[in-house]
Amino acid sequence: MNDFKDFFIKYRGAIIGGIVSIVALILNLHKVLLAIALIIFGILIGNYIQHNKELVKEKLKSYIDKM
Repeated sequence: MNDFKDFFIKYRGAIIGGIVSIVALILNLHKVLLAIALIIFGILIGNYIQHNKELVKEKLKSYIDKM
C-alpha cells in the first residue's frame, strides 16, 4: 500500500493530466481546445507582427527574394 501511495504522489500530475485528457476526448472537447489554441496562436502572431513591423518586413522581403 505504501508503494502505491509513493507512486501516486510521484506521478499525480501525469495521472490527473491523463484523466483530464480522457474526459476531454470523451466529451469531444478536443475540437474546442484546438480552436481556442488556434485563436491564441493567431493573437500571439498578430501581436508579434505589430511590435516588430520592420523586422517582419525585412524577413518577408528576404524570403520572397529567395523564391
